[in-house]
Amino acid sequence: MKPDNIQVPDYDNPRIVDTPTSNAFEGSVSWAPTKSLWVITMSLIGVVGGYYSASIETLAVFLVTSGITLCFGHSLGMHRRFIHHSYECPRWLEYLFVYLGVLVGLAGPIGMMHTHDLRDWAQRQKRCHAYFGHKTSFLKDGFWQIHCDIKLQHPPEFQPDSHISNSRFYQFIEKTWMWQQLPLALCLFFLGGVSWVVWGVCLRVCVSITGHWLIGYFAHNKGHSEWHVKGAAVQGYNIKFCGLITMGECWHNNHHAFPGSALLGINANQTDPGWWMLLILKKLGLVWNIKTPEDLPNRSELHRI
Repeated sequence: MKPDNIQVPDYDNPRIVDTPTSNAFEGSVSWAPTKSLWVITMSLIGVVGGYYSASIETLAVFLVTSGITLCFGHSLGMHRRFIHHSYECPRWLEYLFVYLGVLVGLAGPIGMMHTHDLRDWAQRQKRCHAYFGHKTSFLKDGFWQIHCDIKLQHPPEFQPDSHISNSRFYQFIEKTWMWQQLPLALCLFFLGGVSWVVWGVCLRVCVSITGHWLIGYFAHNKGHSEWHVKGAAVQGYNIKFCGLITMGECWHNNHHAFPGSALLGINANQTDPGWWMLLILKKLGLVWNIKTPEDLPNRSELHRI
């Protein structure tokens, strides 16, 4: 599917509310101890323990747990449903998918939404801090994104939807998101011992967090693009050959152009496993009202390159 004459709406996120003084460029990046120690701990256990317990069996555990959490959790749950509402589904399925997204190890659901919305808002401004656009050196950006947080001097207000802010489920897993690895770890331990925990939890979290940053870095710096968002400080790029391992999230130029679309790989040669899963779920009657670029109305600042 390749839209040639598609127009989509001016993208306005009602959860981010500008104030008279808010801007996206005045701020400072500082080390976030909890976030950093979480990544370091998972990485040390995952890399060292993974080296000494490597086998075909543990690799299979890593691939299966990564595939489930990244596809159904991060891509379908956190991103396409929870943040962008690009399809409808029963509330229990949303909760399940978002929970799987929490297991990726990046943050809790509300924290993920805030981080995404703030970055999205900043990138659509005429000017933004280098942190938001990955516009610094490769190693420095890696340290910033994985081990630090940004604090704007004049941030916009974040107002999540009432069904999120009032949800006991979301409030609970937001407060306990790191501890949510424990049930999975116990399950893996009883099934396969310590090595399954190392590969199915620690190494998976390490690789998922690092991979999330790498795709974000390249998707905002180099790659192929067909669309330009006029007036935006940061443009997105499509990263070829990464469709399978990112569940379709690498088609970032498409996403910048059509943020409300559940279909990310809009061209025939753009692999999008997340979209394939949505089509299967639709046939099962579990999802409906799936949005594609054709379903979205006019967006005046979007131009075909």
